[in-house]
Amino acid sequence: MLFACLPGLAAVLALLLCARGVDRTVTAAGREVAARPVASHQAPRPEIVPRTAWLDDDTRHGQPPPRYDDKVVAVFVHHTDSPNGYDCADAPRIIRYLYAGQTGSRDWDDIGYNFLVDRCGTIYEGRAGGIERPVTGAHTQGFNHRTTGIAALGTFTAGADVPKAMTEAIAALAAWKLGLSDTDPRARVRLTSSNSLSRYASGTTATLPALAGHNTGYMTSCPGAALTARLPEIRQIAARLQGRAP
Repeated sequence: MLFACLPGLAAVLALLLCARGVDRTVTAAGREVAARPVASHQAPRPEIVPRTAWLDDDTRHGQPPPRYDDKVVAVFVHHTDSPNGYDCADAPRIIRYLYAGQTGSRDWDDIGYNFLVDRCGTIYEGRAGGIERPVTGAHTQGFNHRTTGIAALGTFTAGADVPKAMTEAIAALAAWKLGLSDTDPRARVRLTSSNSLSRYASGTTATLPALAGHNTGYMTSCPGAALTARLPEIRQIAARLQGRAP
């Protein structure tokens, strides 16, 4: 056996390293350094349509640059409260309309959602700043930091049909985005409210689901009763895509 050939102290150290579940590498100088942890749950990145498919980025001329957090540890799911019977080919036009409303009458600097998903399961980049980066959104009052906002195109109040392709796409996107910080979609995470207009006073640290509905952090019916009811299933699918045990 390998450890039988090692001196006593070296064998003990080797066993400890195995018990910690950390790979070790040796530098050219012979120094041992820690590598990445063995246990990491990253899901593949799903196909995402860039925002240039629905908006010319020159439109952002004169607007402030994107803001960033250090990482994403939670996802908030929304619906857009718009008609459900659209042709999926019209999704870019619908997103452009949502953008116009949020940057126009609401005077936001960009669309609030980081991503949008249509009923055919197509994922669109929303807010500018980079798909893979932890862009600070404007989707959940008080909890825009360290989170990503995913909006389902449509209205999903009680009794509405929630397309399977849509929920599977939301799960795939959440699995990938949360996997970048090795966050289990079924876990609960600690987030600090930045605005007393949320369900929690500014400065309050709340323990919330890592994959939550908009109504978890803010007083709203969004993402609608029908989509809210699908969140447990979406969490399970996302966890499976990360390779986590049931």
